[in-house]
Amino acid sequence: MLAKDIMTRDVITVSPATTIKNLAKILITNQISGAPVTDKKGKILGLVSEADIVARKGKQVKDIMSKTIVGVTDDTPVEEIAAVMTNRKIKRVPVMRGKKLVGIVSRSDIVGAVASGKHIALHTPVYDL
Repeated sequence: MLAKDIMTRDVITVSPATTIKNLAKILITNQISGAPVTDKKGKILGLVSEADIVARKGKQVKDIMSKTIVGVTDDTPVEEIAAVMTNRKIKRVPVMRGKKLVGIVSRSDIVGAVASGKHIALHTPVYDL
């Protein structure tokens, strides 16, 4: 199974200028725990999450976002994505085709695939994700 098989395709993104209050509203309204930060052309600049809101000070997303981007391609095996998430202690990875964002895979996408009975040969226990 590959990233393209389980990824969320309609990715909710935010801009660096989004206020922290608006970010919080976006996360709650859409029932997500984080989002890619993109510029006006759609280039990924970073990622922001609930943890960033809680742990960092700032007025805008650009003040609190993580600038390190660990991404995968749409043909990356889910097992590899799970290993990256576990090793890097991250909860979501953007799925890229070249420089274009085409989706996102979160822990819940992997757990959902396991729950639906799709065979995923995880080498790490699911509870470690």
